[in-house]
Amino acid sequence: MDTKHIFEELRGPLGDEAARCLTRTFAEVFTELHESVTRDDFRVLRESISSDVSRLDRALTNLAEAQGRTEVRVEELAQAQARTESRVEELAQAQARTEARVEELAQAQARTEARVEELAQAQARTEVVVARLVESQAQMQDAIKRLTIRTDALVGRTFELQFRDRIASYLGLFMRRCRLVDVGDLIDSLEPRLSRDELADLLRADAIAIGVVNGVTTHVVVEVSATADTDDVARVRRWADLMGRAGLPTVGLIACETIAPECVELSDEAGVRVWRNGRLIEPGSAA
Repeated sequence: MDTKHIFEELRGPLGDEAARCLTRTFAEVFTELHESVTRDDFRVLRESISSDVSRLDRALTNLAEAQGRTEVRVEELAQAQARTESRVEELAQAQARTEARVEELAQAQARTEARVEELAQAQARTEVVVARLVESQAQMQDAIKRLTIRTDALVGRTFELQFRDRIASYLGLFMRRCRLVDVGDLIDSLEPRLSRDELADLLRADAIAIGVVNGVTTHVVVEVSATADTDDVARVRRWADLMGRAGLPTVGLIACETIAPECVELSDEAGVRVWRNGRLIEPGSAA
């Protein structure tokens, strides 16, 4: 028996130690068989063993090839696992960065909400202040309005007193020997011919004067107004008519600082004279 040949055949697929053990086993078996069987039996046995060894060799070869393929597959799986673990680590880091960013955003949102709350409170305080200012402005406007009314009334009253005081000078070229008339002195002449309401209306005239106009003793009934309007024209015309009905020749006159052109035209049509800023406007002339 060529144990060296058997050993060489087995060491490739099995390795040295396994091949050496199996070779010794084959040698012992062969020795026992050599001692107990005939040459023909030994030949048959040897052929059977050789066949078994060939099959074993092929099986071991297939097993080694399968083992090689398995090891390649395991290596591929190991590399895939390494890539997976690397990707998982990347995702874990990305998740950590995302969570950190979310925390930053949450803190920024909290700060924003706190700021919004501060602004809301400031807005509420501003609205309170604005409401107070609006109220103060309304009170101021009301005070200014009252003051304006009183000022206008004062200016009007001052203008009226000034006109009454200087009526002879103001109307000197229109009415000679012009002088104011005490309205109380006219009541006896007016009362028999006017109703109580008409007399009360006439007594609201700002001034009544008497003088000579074109050689005729004539009364002038006056409405003093800083700014004359159509109501003033109508009122003076009505007063002059009431005086005329009482038998007193009368001219209506408006004393003013300003008057619109259309009011001057209306005055001309109504026969009402207009004195403006120190001069008497002639009928038919521009305002």
